[in-house]
Amino acid sequence: MTVLVRDLRPADPADAEAFAAVRRAALPYMLTTGASVAHDSRRAHPDAHFRPLVAECDGEVVGVASIRIAYDSPQPGIGDANLYVHPARRGRGAGGALLDAATERLTGLGATTLYSWVLDEPPYRAFAARRGYRPSRSAHFLRLDLAGAELPPRAPVPAGVELRTGAEFAADPRPLFTLDAETTADEPSDVDAELDDYEQWLADTWEHPLLDRELTTVAVVDGVPAAFSAALTDGRGRYVTGMTGTARAHRGRGLATLTKTTALHRARAAGCTEAFTGNDTGNEPMLTINRRLGYRVCATEVRHVRTLG
Repeated sequence: MTVLVRDLRPADPADAEAFAAVRRAALPYMLTTGASVAHDSRRAHPDAHFRPLVAECDGEVVGVASIRIAYDSPQPGIGDANLYVHPARRGRGAGGALLDAATERLTGLGATTLYSWVLDEPPYRAFAARRGYRPSRSAHFLRLDLAGAELPPRAPVPAGVELRTGAEFAADPRPLFTLDAETTADEPSDVDAELDDYEQWLADTWEHPLLDRELTTVAVVDGVPAAFSAALTDGRGRYVTGMTGTARAHRGRGLATLTKTTALHRARAAGCTEAFTGNDTGNEPMLTINRRLGYRVCATEVRHVRTLG
């Protein structure tokens, strides 16, 4: 059986959905839809050279990958390659073929350091090691049974704080961009990123088909967003916290817990039955918040890095 690696055809809904189906099967803790795959392909910044790849075997899409250049990092030559093979189609060489194609394309774009997320399980870590990757930081996926778990009650809203939905900022989302940029700068990461392009943020985040503005919850102080919990939904009853953050001047007041708890209650009321979130394993404050909300670790990924040359 020959494995063929090719570019995704984002204008073909069936191709985009086949990509999404493989990624959902391999990594069910993150949301992926055909619409989100097509959007990411069409709206990515040109300097990112973002490209989804698919691996076909006998005409069936059995593996997928996404590659990009970290154009928004002050460090040059950083590339990302994340690949997934359908659990029922492993052992056919799709993973190796995808990684070879991704490496060739990224090096052709000038990448000298490659990063990739790898599930913290022996077969995946061994595959990465054979390919010259070494482990770096790690992150947990956490799950909450929204249908059956008892959520903590909504905390009283502190005096001077107002809770709004993301939808209420539709006329002018720039204040949310400013808050997102500040909190993103403080996120643990191997590669520094500068969120300073408002128009690209609109494409990447605000207009993304997975972003649920009605469930996204924002705490406002003196008319200015001070904390938020971004909500992602896929129309299948699954809810993911895209990002939770608090402005530096308002940390320590419980606003992250307030927005996240409120968003979860709203998600359950909207019919969501399963919630996921992710945390760097060293981000103990947010892990503590999530444990109190009832989340439990369901999987762990390890960031791997390979230096070329």
